[in-house]
Amino acid sequence: MTHSNSNTNSAIDEPLVIRENDSNGVVTLTLNRPKQFNALSVDMLSALQTELNDIAQDNNMRVVVIAANGKAFCAGHNLKEMRAHTEEAFHQSLFEQCSQMMLTINQMPQVVIAKVQGIATAAGCQLVATCDLAVASENAKFATSGINVGLFCSTPAVAVSRNLLRKQAFEMLITGEFIDADTALRQGLINRVAASEQLDDTLQALIEAIISKSSVATTTGKDMFYKQLEMDLAEAYEYAGKVMTCNMMTDDVSEGIDAFIEKRHAVWTGR
Repeated sequence: MTHSNSNTNSAIDEPLVIRENDSNGVVTLTLNRPKQFNALSVDMLSALQTELNDIAQDNNMRVVVIAANGKAFCAGHNLKEMRAHTEEAFHQSLFEQCSQMMLTINQMPQVVIAKVQGIATAAGCQLVATCDLAVASENAKFATSGINVGLFCSTPAVAVSRNLLRKQAFEMLITGEFIDADTALRQGLINRVAASEQLDDTLQALIEAIISKSSVATTTGKDMFYKQLEMDLAEAYEYAGKVMTCNMMTDDVSEGIDAFIEKRHAVWTGR
């Protein structure tokens, strides 16, 4: 397993984001500001962006796990940092920076999984909603709580409203109230809930279900899935047919179908 650290704060020696790569093409990015509830400060967003940009270019990486140290997964933006800057330009830049990081998760070829061990609020809840998949401890809680300080969570609303049904999403956004992990599972914000001591095993089972598949299929599938969501029905079917035709021409599909017919395990080449 290899380790690398993202930018550190000059006042604090600990890295903002800890990166761990394993030999199976799984990379874990761990938010590492537990005392600040892993808030998405300008520096934290920069550290995440740097790592995500690097991973997105690495064809050997199949899955990205976003995890966190401490009791909180992510409490959203750093409110003290936001209050320290009264100029409009700072806030516009901050929200653009955050949106770009979220879009990177959406657009990168790897499957990104949130591993949520504690609270995820505001932009932290947005991060969970943005990830392709999410597993959570039964102790995890979720809220879009900006409304409690007079700030509607507009950017988190983009991701949350694309996960939950409208009335459920709007209730979260307009009340700021927490939902527990079981509710988040029912409403579509997360995929699986586990007891705290079983969270790693639950995550690993999901990872193995992904990396056992052809990398051609998973990367093709992620790209296609998000693009077709924004199309009308006829356009989506036309696009999907073209993608499926291209997918059919790959070596992995030939191997996969032959393996199925011959009742053996496929040997993927990623071509």
